[in-house]
Amino acid sequence: MFVFRLLRLIAHLFLGMAICAFLFPFTSAKGQEGHIRRWSHKLLRICGITVKIDSPQPIPRSLLVANHISWLDIFVVNTLQPCRFVAKSDIRGWPLIGWLCAKTGTIFISRGKASDVRRIFKGLVESIGKGEHVAFFPEGTTASQGTLLPFHANLFEAAIDARAPVQPYALRYVDREGKLHPAADFIGDMTIVGSILAILKSSGMTAELKQLPLIPTEGAHRRDLARVAREVIAGGLGYAVEELSPVPAPAGTALGTAPDPITAPQ
Repeated sequence: MFVFRLLRLIAHLFLGMAICAFLFPFTSAKGQEGHIRRWSHKLLRICGITVKIDSPQPIPRSLLVANHISWLDIFVVNTLQPCRFVAKSDIRGWPLIGWLCAKTGTIFISRGKASDVRRIFKGLVESIGKGEHVAFFPEGTTASQGTLLPFHANLFEAAIDARAPVQPYALRYVDREGKLHPAADFIGDMTIVGSILAILKSSGMTAELKQLPLIPTEGAHRRDLARVAREVIAGGLGYAVEELSPVPAPAGTALGTAPDPITAPQ
């Protein structure tokens, strides 16, 4: 079973490369979104992952943000709404996956390069202004499930300049009993290959993605948006919100209803 799933995954990655190389140049933006959505769904099925999405409201022109657990996160979000993601430049070097991310509009940022942040910020504002769906993970890196790292505020400025709200999502991976699935964590010294193998060897994983209340940006400061987004996502995950210390949620806790975002300071 493991070998069969691995071979299917490799074949699916090459299929994705073929779609990007031969179909995307002749496909409309809407058609490309359809390809990305279907390809992401199948990728997750091959990995043995069921996707459960709770997103009842239409996604407006906004900046999408979510907590970050795994390389899987991008594809889970893409099953709902294909987005242009901001990701660390290391991902570009990942075998096959890095090339696919680049071809599907991922914006790569180098750590510690102020010029990169300025360039990407301008591009994000323009993309949001054109109605494109743009997303990033404010933690800046992956964190083990049950924790929520501090949110970096810089890129929230793009939503303010584009006069668009922030749309937060809470994401987690659970097993058949509703407990956090350990195979989803992609942290520390784990390589992308090691993570893929761990996921393919696992079973009973469900990705849960929950839409949370929109956060208005008019009159707000980026630091306020980062703080409020973190509070809302923590609430959506059922984490302890007091001082937002990384306290694990009790085993089996359902994705909770996040508190309504506070009005952004004027």
